[in-house]
Order: sequence, then C-alpha cells, then structure tokens
Amino acid sequence: MYIRCTTTRTKATGETYKTFRLVESERIDGKVKQRTLLNLGRFFDVPKSQWKSLSSRIDQLLTAQTDWLTIDLEESLETRAQYYATQIITSRSTTLDDSVHFETVDIGSLELVRPRRVGVEQIALHAVRQLTLDDKLKSLGFNQYQLAASLGTIIARMACPASELATHGWLQTTSGLGELIDYDFEDMGLDRLYQVSDQLWKHREAIETHLYQQERDLFSFSETITLYDLTNTFFEGEAKTNPAAQRGRSKEKRSGFPRKSQIFPGNASEPQTLQTILEGLEGRTGSTVILDAGIASEENIQYLIEHGFHYIVVSRKRKRDFDEEKATLIKDIPGQRVKVQKVTVEETGEIELYCHSQLREKKEQAMQDSFSEKYETALNSLHAGLSKKGTTKNYTKVLERLGRIKEKYARAAQHYEVTVVPDDEGDKANSISWKRVEKANSQATHPGVYCLRTNLTDWNEETLWRTYTMLTDLESVFRSLKSELGLRPIYHRKEERVNGHIFITLIAYHLVQTLRYQLKAEHINDSWQTIRRTMENQQRITVILRREDGKTIHLRKATNAEPRQSVIYKALEISAQPGGVKKTLI
Repeated sequence: MYIRCTTTRTKATGETYKTFRLVESERIDGKVKQRTLLNLGRFFDVPKSQWKSLSSRIDQLLTAQTDWLTIDLEESLETRAQYYATQIITSRSTTLDDSVHFETVDIGSLELVRPRRVGVEQIALHAVRQLTLDDKLKSLGFNQYQLAASLGTIIARMACPASELATHGWLQTTSGLGELIDYDFEDMGLDRLYQVSDQLWKHREAIETHLYQQERDLFSFSETITLYDLTNTFFEGEAKTNPAAQRGRSKEKRSGFPRKSQIFPGNASEPQTLQTILEGLEGRTGSTVILDAGIASEENIQYLIEHGFHYIVVSRKRKRDFDEEKATLIKDIPGQRVKVQKVTVEETGEIELYCHSQLREKKEQAMQDSFSEKYETALNSLHAGLSKKGTTKNYTKVLERLGRIKEKYARAAQHYEVTVVPDDEGDKANSISWKRVEKANSQATHPGVYCLRTNLTDWNEETLWRTYTMLTDLESVFRSLKSELGLRPIYHRKEERVNGHIFITLIAYHLVQTLRYQLKAEHINDSWQTIRRTMENQQRITVILRREDGKTIHLRKATNAEPRQSVIYKALEISAQPGGVKKTLI
C-alpha cells in the first residue's frame, strides 16, 4: 500500500494539475496490477516524507495488526490515517441480514474503535421524517450538502446545543449522525454551517408553515386557541452591528406546537407586538387568544374585539376582590385547591373571573413576608441610627432616607404607616415608629387571588380557568428553548446570523414537541432534557477481529438499547438498532 501522485493535463486549457491516490499492488493472472483504494483528491497536503508512514499506518488499521509495533504518528497525521481507513472500510461494507453467520476468529485480536453517539440522533431523524422536513428542504432548493448541514445543525441543537464551532466538532468527532444520513461530516467545512443558517432563515415562512401543517395533519388537531407571549435572549458582548440588539427589560421571572415566530428588538414594547404577530398568523375570526397582563393593554383588547377575536387575558386591575362563599371549587387537590368566582361587568358585558389558588397564596405570602422583613430591618436600622454617634439625625435628611427605603421596598411599604417624631426645635428626628396597616383589596389582604377578563360569556368557570392555564405551557416552551435547546446566549454579531441561530432553535423545538407528543400518548412524560440524557449513551462502534485465514473482519453496529431506551424506541415504533449492522472483510 502506498500513495501515488499523477499529473493530469486539462483538455480545455492545457493546464496541468496533480491528483493523489492510495493504491495497493495485487497479482492478477500472473501480472502485478495497481488497485485504487481511495482517491485523496487534488488538495492532499501531507509532505512526501510522511507518505510511507501514513500508508503503513492505514494498512495497520485495516488489518488489525495489533501484535506488531504500532506506528507512532503525530496527532494530525494519526487522525488522517484513521479517517482514510474508515472511508475504505465504509466503501467496502455490506449490510448483514438476520441469518446466522459463523466465523473462526482470534479472540485476542479483538478491538473496539470509533464510538459515535446515535441514540438522540435516531429519534430526532424520526421526527424529521415524520414532518417531512427533509423533503421540504429539498423542494426549497437545498442540495445534498446543504441538506446534510441543515439536519446536522438542527439535530445538534437538539442533542448538544452549542456554538457553530462546537457543533462542527461534535458532528465530526462525537455524533454518528453522518452514518445515519449517509454523509461524511468529517469532510465538511465550518463555513457550511454558517451558510446554511442564513439559508434556513431565508426560507423561514415556508418552513414554519410546512411544519405547522404537518403537525396538524399528523396529530389531527384543529386550531382554536392562540397563546401569545414574549421571551428574550441575550448576547455575549455588545453586538453593536445588530440593530435588534437593544437594551430592554429582563423577563427572567417570567404543550403545544409553535404556529408562528417573530423576532423583535430588545427594547420593543410588549403590548405593541400583538397586532404584528396576529396579522402574520392570519387568525380566523372567532379564534381565542390568551394573553398575560404584560400584553393585555386596553388598546390590544379593543383590537381583538374589533377584529372578531375571543380573548382570555390577565386583568391589569390592582384591586383584588374575592368572595369565597360565591366561589366554585374547580381543582380539589389538597394544598393545590383552586376556587373561582364569576362576575359579569354590566358596563361592558365582559366576564371577570376572580381566582384563588392555594399554591399561589403560599408563594405570594412568602414573598410578602420576605419584603416586609427586609423593610422592617431597614426601618430598625434607620431608627437605631438616631441614638448612635456619627449617624444622620437631621429631620429632613431622615425623611429623605425614609423615602429611599420606601421606594426600594415599595411592595411592602404600602402596607405600613411610618411616623418620624422630631425634637422640640423640629431640626432633628427623635424616633421612628411604624405599624402594619394592610391596604384593602391588595395582595396582602387577598394573597393568591388574580383576575381574568374574557368576552366568552357562554363558557363556564372551569373551562375558562383551564383554558387560561394553557399559557403556563407556553412559558415552559420558553424555558425549554433557553435551557434545553441553546436559545441563549448568542455569540453572533450580524443580525442575519442571530436570526438564523434563533430560528434553528425553533425548528429543533418543533421536532422535540413532535417526539414528546407521541411519548406522552404512551404515558412517557419526561422533559426533553431527561429523554436526551436517556438516549445519548447509545453508540455505534466498530468491532475488529482477525479471521483464521488472516483476513480482518470489521463489524459496525450500535450497542444494544438499554431498557429505558427500548421503551422510548417502542413508543415511537422505530428500530432500536440505529444504522443496522455493516460488515467489511479486508
């Protein structure tokens, strides 16, 4: 086995160029002939002084000569030797059927090489094919290289969300996705991932429409309710070249399928985004829109009414009313009970639904206690300072400090009456006293109470409340996008690259929800993070054994699925042996 260089002249221009091949000599009918094992291309750049070592190492890898002294190459050359050996083995492999195969082998020659993860990749590809995403991309003009790069970057976002650079490394050295789609990611440049990100964003509307239609057809659901909310992401650095990277309010404190997405600048006003997105959705008259308080402005509610939408929104009114005697119990779980009181507003004809949640009461009470404790600690500190040397005692200054404390702890301060007693001259403060006087119809007097507004006058209390709680599913979507699918942080600076990054995450979420929807039907309610962790340790691996006649067997197959993995494969009705079994005899 050796490397051969051939000089070729082009017919059109007469220009010469060199090509490189890995060849071996063999005797056929008494004559020695050369057989090409692998074309190395025109851009083979290994120095000629290393050709012999490289070809000898490839021969070792092919024939499993472990009893010989292993040729020691530098890392880059060893990586190339293993890559070329793998290409040769793959090109000669055949798929084994289910029949019985017996071979006499040397057990001492056993080697296990080239482990690659395939569990997450297998179920992700299943979702791709169920939604015919690959066919859609082909119809949009994606060639085989662009299609492979697209599937690579989307599935990587599902399996191991990271930057394009890290994704490129993951596809080349960790994942077996290339084997499952018959594409060599080790031969793919990093630039292709950036280019395909731009290409996916260019076709965003067509892809979103296709995915949503496929989900409707696959799961036979109809669109009757639109959930609308906003989330955010953030940049590493200032991203000065991206006009959408504006400073805005953090939304850190805030199961269905995505219908439409829109990217707004960071400083966009929440209420002003609703009309834009609903026009993009082309929502049908009579559809129901669910909004949280941040978006449920009077202007937006009027817009919904004028355009024939039904709505359920969180009321912005601060006054909390709730009459437990007139309330209906709609959730009867100890510690999680929910009661609601339905009230008709005579002036507007709207329904107000006052809801009381035990879980929410517990949370809000704990928050109130924490704020009150901090507020009283600050008041105590201010009062104690009046009798200490070197602290402010000037009456006006003390009032100013008190004002800053009230501003800092405004949620607690509204429930206190504070008195600052001056001395006889009125120049200095003698003491500070306070007492708690809870503001009527507030969170303090009605912890756990919130109000919903709706124009669905014929729905009963339970239906209204349970429909509204679907909005919490949307919030879990945002958590999944951020924590499980790498929506943030964003390392790009160019606007189109940022848009592409976000859109790839949304495509990945479509695939994740397609899988989880089917798993839930089989009572598997795990988060995507749990499913991913369950599947990620299944690998394809090559088993190498030397046969009695001196030839070498290379068997490429996946490890057997573990019990929990088998449950997931069975629920999805797909093979638990990603890639099948490939045999190569050398």
